[in-house]
Amino acid sequence: MKTANSQETSPSAPFRLEGSIHEILMNGDRPSQVLPAAPGQETALPEPVFPQHPELFHCDDAKFFPVGGKRHWTASQIKRALAAWAVPYFRSRVSRGEFHPIIAYLFNEWKCNLDCHYCWAFDNKVHGMSEEVARRSIDWLHDTGCRVLALMGGEPLLRRQLTHKIVYYAAKRGFFVYLATNGRLLDPNITDRLADAGISTINLAVDAWDVKHGLPKAMAPIKANFDYLIRKQYKYGYTVFLNINICRNNLADVRQLTELANENGIATDYHICESPMTAQPGFDHMDNNPTFIRPEDHEQVAELIDWLIERQKTGYQMVNSVQRLAEMKQFVKGSLGTWGCRAGQNSIVIRVDGTLAPCFPVYNTQYDWGTIEHPKVDPEQLKSMKCQCESECFSTLNHILAFCYNDGRVIRWLLRQAAHGFQGIRGNMD
Repeated sequence: MKTANSQETSPSAPFRLEGSIHEILMNGDRPSQVLPAAPGQETALPEPVFPQHPELFHCDDAKFFPVGGKRHWTASQIKRALAAWAVPYFRSRVSRGEFHPIIAYLFNEWKCNLDCHYCWAFDNKVHGMSEEVARRSIDWLHDTGCRVLALMGGEPLLRRQLTHKIVYYAAKRGFFVYLATNGRLLDPNITDRLADAGISTINLAVDAWDVKHGLPKAMAPIKANFDYLIRKQYKYGYTVFLNINICRNNLADVRQLTELANENGIATDYHICESPMTAQPGFDHMDNNPTFIRPEDHEQVAELIDWLIERQKTGYQMVNSVQRLAEMKQFVKGSLGTWGCRAGQNSIVIRVDGTLAPCFPVYNTQYDWGTIEHPKVDPEQLKSMKCQCESECFSTLNHILAFCYNDGRVIRWLLRQAAHGFQGIRGNMD
């Protein structure tokens, strides 16, 4: 088996998913566009009111800073989180059928302002999502019972006015809205607008402290934006966490960013660097990539993972479970087993053109999973695909969903949070 990131995958095998499944995915016939809107259907997003909370916009931030380091969550904030996560989860457990999205990844952009050498998830020739597709996506997801919307890219903030409109409209429809961004465009003005519009979580993707070869997502260029983001979260009720990709050339940076997050009372989320799972003709960094983990790096990577596990045990907030962090060591050696992926069942990707995919690694494939309003997700096709792709994929987001898709774990975790009045996250779901 090829290792996940070994340079041995280049140039003869520039992707990891082999066999008939890859051929089927790459040579399918996915829809070229969504069906026309129904007569009378609203297609434009409403213009956001700003500020819609002037009493917050104009008041002193310091009034909301945590007392004694403990952040207070209001009843309305707790209710919103439970309505977005718990209610759709339990609905999915009792409803018929396999397709019950709990979280949807809305790719409103496929362009990016940076070029991270491990990332193939952008093409600056592709037009971003239209207002019509964005609105119809949100309305369709609402009808499915989904209440968590993650804005993805590329860089979702390339068209900040559109992003503001999406957040505003989705929040008004009761969505828990999550934004993934590299932070370069997250200046105070857009932070204020997204916060006022009702953003719930900001996933700040940062891999290094200073910009380095192959890793432009760094803290130094965005430190002022980061500080402003941290200060405003208490007033508006959103959360922030750092999303860090473990690569061969940022092991010291991972430690430094982890400590920064802990000092600021926010969580971290870790990925392990992966080469493309499927063929990516536009990916230019397959050869001599400084980020891909090689066999000679395994010992140092294992030491870092053990350090992260120890930090989590001492109370550092981390999205990843201890079990999943430990499994990173298996993955880089090519010995990861199946893990119960729920992609295409409880999570769904909406591409910029409104077509669907079950997960991020197959975004650029041609298989027909349908479009918004007309999904064609086939449980048998997913099962067959996952027999080959699960062991080749370390999707942190989908693993968290799979790990949490367990009644016993969910109930125990909710009881633990309820015992503390839902004031802060107490431990991982285990």
